[in-house]
Amino acid sequence: MAESEMVRCPQPWQLDFQPTLKWDYCHGLELQAFLDLYDAYGDKKYSEYAVAYADTMTHADGSIVTYKPEELSLDRINTGKIYFRIYEQTKNEKYKKAMDLLRDQLNHQPRTVDGGFWHKKIYPNQMWLDGLYMEAPFYAEYAFRNNNPQDYQDVIRQFLTVARYTYDSKNGLYRHACDVSRKEKWSDPVTGQSAHCWGRAMGWYAMAFVDALDFIPKHEAGRDSMLVILNNIATQVQRLQDPKTGLWYQVLDRSGDEGNYLESSCSTMFVYTLFKAVRMGYIDKSYLDVAIKGYKGILNNFIEVDKDGLVTITKACAVAGLGGKNYRSGDYDYYIHEAIRNNDAKAVGPFIMASLEWERLQNSGCKFAK
Repeated sequence: MAESEMVRCPQPWQLDFQPTLKWDYCHGLELQAFLDLYDAYGDKKYSEYAVAYADTMTHADGSIVTYKPEELSLDRINTGKIYFRIYEQTKNEKYKKAMDLLRDQLNHQPRTVDGGFWHKKIYPNQMWLDGLYMEAPFYAEYAFRNNNPQDYQDVIRQFLTVARYTYDSKNGLYRHACDVSRKEKWSDPVTGQSAHCWGRAMGWYAMAFVDALDFIPKHEAGRDSMLVILNNIATQVQRLQDPKTGLWYQVLDRSGDEGNYLESSCSTMFVYTLFKAVRMGYIDKSYLDVAIKGYKGILNNFIEVDKDGLVTITKACAVAGLGGKNYRSGDYDYYIHEAIRNNDAKAVGPFIMASLEWERLQNSGCKFAK
């Protein structure tokens, strides 16, 4: 899959169908997977591909091409994760300055009354599940690498706060977002929640847990509450797994309904989360069966290989959001009619990461990974 992406996008800035340079969370998601590949196999072409993007996008003073800190968008934080390993390997100070610049944004990020980060400056008082993946793993790793233990509590606060805001007690799921001020047309006038649980939003949230927990000390207060939420996510993912294919639907709370479809980005994200959570002991080993069924479902239903050996992953929702200039209502009809495309970075990256996790389970001699 990675080699196919390098054929489709000879320059890493071209990932995610970009025609020009852009500092974007999709690049970070996929290039993190490339760095994971390098760590697993030691083939420098993967790390060099990621470094090429970082080098192109990062000025000597640490400023980043197209990144505007004043926009206060959590989406811009995610790609900063590639800097940790690249700085470690190159010792180029511009990468250290760039990650410091991104970390400084969090010092200025507006917050809800409970201390939760706004998703973006243009979305006041809104927490989106997506935002947890965009900031929390970076925030936690930065704290770990820079000896800032006081930040762990704030990282944990983000997970617990968005759970309180978005939890739907009727079905155990987490809705896409919440407007705490209840002013948006898409928000429920009583709860502030958006109308549905979008598959990829839950996928982002799930991955945020297993990636941030790598850096949060086991004794940290509130970490156990994170594990409770992660276990609930695993329970719901198991409950909503399509029994025939092993996959998951675009709109989780309407799984199987007319117009809904099995979607590749949320499916790859859930499989990655389950594999890693089993490996790390965060959830019961019985979830490995769910993950294996899901992984086989991805291979059987979403992966295509052409005559030249080029690998494609199909059926990914291109994008979905709430509000904005071209107003997105977040109703069922909206989610099922957003564009669908092949080789979306939001499916490619988690597919590579899930595949590596499956290999890790087997290579570690996990007796459950047959």
